Amino acid sequence: MNEKAPQKRPFLIGILDGMGKTLLESLDKAGGVYKLLLLSAAWVIRSLTSGVRIGRSAIVSQIVRVGVRSILIISLVSFAVGFILALQMAPTLDDLGQIELVPDIVVVAIVRELGPLIAAVVMTGFAGAAIAAEIGTMVVGEEIEALESQALNPVRFLVVPRLIAVVVSLLALGVIANVVGVGAGMVMGVTILGIPYETYMGNTWARSDTVDFLTGLFKAGVFGVLIAAIACYNGLKVTGGAAGVGNATTRTVVESIVAIIFADLAFTAIFYSLGLV
Repeated sequence: MNEKAPQKRPFLIGILDGMGKTLLESLDKAGGVYKLLLLSAAWVIRSLTSGVRIGRSAIVSQIVRVGVRSILIISLVSFAVGFILALQMAPTLDDLGQIELVPDIVVVAIVRELGPLIAAVVMTGFAGAAIAAEIGTMVVGEEIEALESQALNPVRFLVVPRLIAVVVSLLALGVIANVVGVGAGMVMGVTILGIPYETYMGNTWARSDTVDFLTGLFKAGVFGVLIAAIACYNGLKVTGGAAGVGNATTRTVVESIVAIIFADLAFTAIFYSLGLV
């Protein structure tokens, strides 16, 4: 007797089904990260209004760990980007007889976009992955359960200090990235492109805008919130031992970079519609 072969689903249906599952998982994770942010914000408000201690020493140690140790690598990347940006703009502007506009382009591009973005991407690989791995290891080692058994809230003692530390660090690192990137453009413009120092600095100061600086700083703060929240969420959701910790670390880096890029896109569109860019 011939048996019927199992009927295969159409290829398009399989693709749509996979996309639907991915979308639902993404929405579920976004909801989890949002809930974690609300809990963290509640603890911060309680610390300001009710005197609940968050742990200043923990915040300071995390700032040193994820912020101070990131200064060198972020400075190197920002210097290279500023150098490249000035060098890439020079030939086109020189053909138009506007080589002196190189500082205008460099300062706008770095301060508005590239400075905060570079700092955030580097921070994702440097700090986001480390936070996810650290908290995930605590989950695997049942340290989180030990905290809860002693009536100690993991969000208060683990998430909030790291969230504050990453935001504060990224605000400072965004400023450092701006200064180094613009400085690198000046080095390129004065030494290689032959733009007089007075002209370069005059154009840089004339094109510098407080609104550009503040919008870039705002982006850096939001990027810090996203990195810390995603890293802490993935760390707290680790399952499967050491392999789970590795998966959480990988997901943190990928998801943080995607979230940063889309947040940057959204804020740029909003600022453009408000006439701030």
